[in-house]
Amino acid sequence: MTAKEIILANVNHERPPRPGVTFTRGRHQDMVLSEMDCFRGYQRKRWVAGKREYYDDFWGNLWVRMVDGCQGGEVEKPALPDWSMLSDFRLPELDFDANVAKLKADFAREPEKFHMASHHDWVFGTARYLRKLENYLMDMALYPDEVHELNRKLRPFFEQLIAIAAAAGADGYMLHEDMGTQTGLLFSPAMWDEFFKELYADLFGMMHAAGLKVFMHSCGQNSEVVERLLAAGVDCFQFDQPTVYDPAFLRPLLDRYRAALWCPIDIQKILPTNDPERIAAGVAEMFRYYEGCLIFKNYGDLHGIGVTVESDNYAYGRIMAGCDFTRG
Repeated sequence: MTAKEIILANVNHERPPRPGVTFTRGRHQDMVLSEMDCFRGYQRKRWVAGKREYYDDFWGNLWVRMVDGCQGGEVEKPALPDWSMLSDFRLPELDFDANVAKLKADFAREPEKFHMASHHDWVFGTARYLRKLENYLMDMALYPDEVHELNRKLRPFFEQLIAIAAAAGADGYMLHEDMGTQTGLLFSPAMWDEFFKELYADLFGMMHAAGLKVFMHSCGQNSEVVERLLAAGVDCFQFDQPTVYDPAFLRPLLDRYRAALWCPIDIQKILPTNDPERIAAGVAEMFRYYEGCLIFKNYGDLHGIGVTVESDNYAYGRIMAGCDFTRG
């Protein structure tokens, strides 16, 4: 089987001969992931002041991170600090042709692999950064009309990204949306229903109509909306902390909706121990609970989670040892 066929067999629950494997740094890779990040009139600004690094994004938010910390950071100054500014809010201008050309060029280099178009934002994630998280969570209760209006304004941006992925011939679309803490959602399931259920189902439906599989990254414990997301159209969850979910809860849902799991070995409870025995046990658990609908990956920011390169390579070795490459 080709690499693309391996990924699709896991996503579709079609008795794959092995899990998918997507590891960077020259290791086995069943996917080509290409970011849709070409904009007209935007060039990132980045500077360091003392121990902090500042940078902007194409929405106009100002971010800050510790120089010796993780690669990301948090919004310090949001682009939409007051709802009175909403009427003047404008979307960043995607360069449609440049993005399509970039994706096509990346995909053409490895035609036998699964071709994933990715963009780092999605609706809730974008809105919470535009308003800043603590403000946005209050907005959901205090300013529902404004939240709905912001969603309406954001929708064309994501529709255009879907159109770009389709025009480039992608096999899947990867979206990023952190919705939870370690113990539960950042908001109530009823709020998800009110603000996101219909919109997400519409956008996921557009992806499916274009022949795209829907891959969704989300950190946190989101059990209360997992089935809602599957019903809306998610084909594969990308969870970096799979152990926050009870396999007895998650696996039956994946089977019922014919969906997959795309994960590193848990980046909070297992990999940061840098303990070979614990890592080996974590790999074995992933095989035991999710084989047949499983794609393994590495985590990109080892320094940010306190993991050594040696531990990351050890996890990779254990994963590869458990895969049968004689049939695909």
